[in-house]
Amino acid sequence: MTAGVEEKPGSGPRRQKVQSAQIGTDILKGLAELSPSTSLSNLAAHVGMPASKVHRYLQALIASGFAEQDPGTGHYCLGREALFVGMAALRSLDVAREALPKLIELRDEFNETCFLAVWGNQGPSVVHVEKPARAITVVTQVGSVLPLLCSSTGLVFSAFLPEADTQHVMQQELTSPMSPTRAELDQQFAQIRSRGMHAIHGLLMTGVNALSAPIFAVGNTVAGVITMVGAEPSFTADLSGPHAEKLLAVTRAISERMNGVMPGSTQ
Repeated sequence: MTAGVEEKPGSGPRRQKVQSAQIGTDILKGLAELSPSTSLSNLAAHVGMPASKVHRYLQALIASGFAEQDPGTGHYCLGREALFVGMAALRSLDVAREALPKLIELRDEFNETCFLAVWGNQGPSVVHVEKPARAITVVTQVGSVLPLLCSSTGLVFSAFLPEADTQHVMQQELTSPMSPTRAELDQQFAQIRSRGMHAIHGLLMTGVNALSAPIFAVGNTVAGVITMVGAEPSFTADLSGPHAEKLLAVTRAISERMNGVMPGSTQ
């Protein structure tokens, strides 16, 4: 029998693999926090590692599809595989599980595009879409990040989320010469909170309208926003019409299941 050396717990190749995985995830988090893209030097400073070490890990992440490098700028960003994993994680959230049957119900009743968005680090992110059974539909893609101040989804998030959560995105959009004043926004947010939903008419695309309402979870935190979007004349996005009535009923039912309370609820 040949005597061997007992490997101490937490040492050897296994520990090295764990450390490598931790470094890789730290770099991925860094790419996410510095998105949409960043230089090698900025990323290295952000994660507190030598640039040469970060570069080695980035090459492995690029090879696996979790990172990409812009050939023009040399900057790095998250790759398609990272987006796939992120979207899968978002779809596994309680709000997505609770909302899916209701999204299908809403789509089936009105034959319009219905989608769920959650708040991501860059703003409202679409995590599930139910498309209508018609030849021409309003295209909304899973993974799309919607504007904060010129989409009904973004405006509903802005009205109900704490300002600290939306401030970094809002400040960027307020620099546009077409953006509303802060006073105009505050008035609009007050109306959205009072109605419990919001409608836009042709704001992002001429002839395309949208209705959005929030979903609340424990502590009355905004867990997501459901939006119904369609083209005129079949979809007018009337705040007092049947589409709005059904959308509010759907979001209220999901909120109740998640122990949240919709505005105007008698709970």
